[in-house]
Amino acid sequence: MNILSKISTVRMVTLLCVMFLSACTNTDWRTASRESAGIAPDPALQTQAVIEFYAADAFSWRGWFAVHTWVAIKEQDAVEYTVYEVVGWQVDRGLPALREYTTTTPDRYWYGAKPEKFLSMQGPKAQALIPQIKAAVSRYPWANEYTLVPGPNSNTFPAWLGLQVPELELKMPFRAIGSGFADNASS
Repeated sequence: MNILSKISTVRMVTLLCVMFLSACTNTDWRTASRESAGIAPDPALQTQAVIEFYAADAFSWRGWFAVHTWVAIKEQDAVEYTVYEVVGWQVDRGLPALREYTTTTPDRYWYGAKPEKFLSMQGPKAQALIPQIKAAVSRYPWANEYTLVPGPNSNTFPAWLGLQVPELELKMPFRAIGSGFADNASS
């Protein structure tokens, strides 16, 4: 095989890889799924307190390397979850990175990526820890900051909660890039 054939083969393989990988990635956030994954307890049926931490592949090509993480809490007898997450989309416009909202579906797809639970707790222990989580959320030191690498980012926030509430025994996913940044804050 001559040198031109080798170069041509390498180019063809590279082109096919790029086409394959781009076909596997949803690049339009407006049409990406945000439906429930069906893995959270239904708050209409589950009366006990619930704490859940979720991770899903980050959006677009970032999902090849990293996950986005968030936390949902539901107090006893509550009909909705309160979800806390950090996103950087609006920080440049002066809005906070830390978001809080209520929903019956805290387990929604993260822009096309199905979430997985990496911590789930229900019952009296969850109810006892929820006030500690809420207090920690109010003290989060980077609520108005977002930096993709090294952090603070969406993975820094749950990791920081785990440090503030050690009874959670939180173990962050391996691909939670930025979770180690939580070690940079004093309690």
